[in-house]
Amino acid sequence: MLKTESELEYPLCPLCHSENREVRYTGFGTHEVVRCGQCAMHYLYPRLTEAAMRQFYEQDDYFEGGESGYSDTSYSDQEAALRATFKRLMLNLKKRNLTGGSLLEVGCGYGFLLAEAEGFFKNRVGTEFSPEGVRQSSKKADAVYEGGIEQLPDDARFDCVLATHVIEHVYEPLEFIKKLVAHVKPGGTIVLAAPDMGGMLRKAMGRRWASFKVPEHVLYFDADTLSSVMRDAGLTGLQVLPYPHAFPLGLITSKLRLPSPAAIRKLNIWVPATTIAVYGKVKDEQS
Repeated sequence: MLKTESELEYPLCPLCHSENREVRYTGFGTHEVVRCGQCAMHYLYPRLTEAAMRQFYEQDDYFEGGESGYSDTSYSDQEAALRATFKRLMLNLKKRNLTGGSLLEVGCGYGFLLAEAEGFFKNRVGTEFSPEGVRQSSKKADAVYEGGIEQLPDDARFDCVLATHVIEHVYEPLEFIKKLVAHVKPGGTIVLAAPDMGGMLRKAMGRRWASFKVPEHVLYFDADTLSSVMRDAGLTGLQVLPYPHAFPLGLITSKLRLPSPAAIRKLNIWVPATTIAVYGKVKDEQS
């Protein structure tokens, strides 16, 4: 992704706004992954301005091998693995009595999660920046809005809001979660999932970790930092949610730069310790 100096910005810590940072990972061209000396949040420094980055999310080929986006394996080619992942997620939510009622998915891509949520939620709504994503996901949901949370009707309220592998793209995470809270019914649930900076896979792979997706991933969460920002947004009863993730074998081998026969490239492989997911409750007005 080509960029000029005018498209770069040099942020304070996006969680606590401290300017105290240390470089932890290099080798990403202009960018480094740094760690906040005050709250231990990892983030990209410098980063593209939000306006410059959003131009790529809004391109029709973002999900299909564009300059940014899913350049290794297209989103469509990952459909079976993503559906398996989202089906397992729905089952884990059901075990915790978090299904039923209305669901909002923020950043719904092609709608694979919304499709798997059928039978678990009565009403399924999404938001998505990519016009092609909106076209695809609209076939699988009751409604999909093009853009971000601000495109929802002001009075729209949901029993559960999900944002999976979205918050690592967000420039102001606390404000983002507060906007989610405004669209949750009292006593409702917010579920956030992101690549796990504290997971064993990241520790084993070092800077070769596939989720160092530069420049799109501007934030790198672990259980502590994700829980912290959710707590600051007013969520209560925070719990870590199991989030097993399946990937096509072809995507794994391409990340590791290994060959794989075409006949087995679409085989789903469950990879542990890739994603951290946390859920919390919006305070009931009566509490």
